[in-house]
Amino acid sequence: MYRFLLTPRWWGINVFVLLAIPFCVFMGSWQLGRFEDRVQDHRTADKAASTAGTDAARPLAEMLPVTTETSGEQTTAKGRYGEQLLVPGRELDGRRGYYVLTFLRVDGGKALPVVRGWLPGEADPAKAPAAPAGEVTVTGALQASESPGSNGVSSAGGLPAGQTAAISSASLVNLVPYAPYDAWITLTRADAGMKAVPPTAPQNTGLDLKAFQNLGYTGEWFVFAGFVVFMWFRLLRREVEFARDAELGLFPDLSEQRSEDDTTTTATPSPTV
Repeated sequence: MYRFLLTPRWWGINVFVLLAIPFCVFMGSWQLGRFEDRVQDHRTADKAASTAGTDAARPLAEMLPVTTETSGEQTTAKGRYGEQLLVPGRELDGRRGYYVLTFLRVDGGKALPVVRGWLPGEADPAKAPAAPAGEVTVTGALQASESPGSNGVSSAGGLPAGQTAAISSASLVNLVPYAPYDAWITLTRADAGMKAVPPTAPQNTGLDLKAFQNLGYTGEWFVFAGFVVFMWFRLLRREVEFARDAELGLFPDLSEQRSEDDTTTTATPSPTV
């Protein structure tokens, strides 16, 4: 009854099933691993944010490049303040305002973007406090360069001179006469008249829509694997039922049916004109 399993058609079906099930399981496991990595990164980022004000600050050179482990940790740098920019459209405590971003010139000629604080309202250079003069030592939470359009960062262009939408080395390099670090810090204690900006989790580490998409894809791949098994058993059951019915004579043999049709056709006289 099961001799049909040795036919070329069923060989093809069996090979497809044997390849499809491990592939679906592998893809589901990979998507689940991606979700677990995001959960772990989220926990690490939350831990770094909660201990940002208590951990000992380390020199900037020891913290670069920024990773998910170093993002949010305390760092310190020494230099002199230079150009100042405003970053509009930033919210804090449910209010809309802007960051005051000042470049700290450090040894080697590069500059470190420093968010000295936050002010409410529309970005106004007249209201932004001037940076301290002379050599200063700053301490704050290390942050990775932002990407426009993600984590609430505006991707709008056409801003007035002295403003930037994203704190990114790719954007800032065109606004200042020196090379900025591919990182920035937000001061633990804001300068006078401003509020300190809390550190944020690095991109692709939070439990956002992408994280739950990974979880949804996990379920889909395992459903696909189950569907392949279900369809295989359904086809097998249908083939077995067909073979059993044929043995009981419920279905005439196709070859015999063709022979009878040919005989009938031959025996029928052709009409005369």
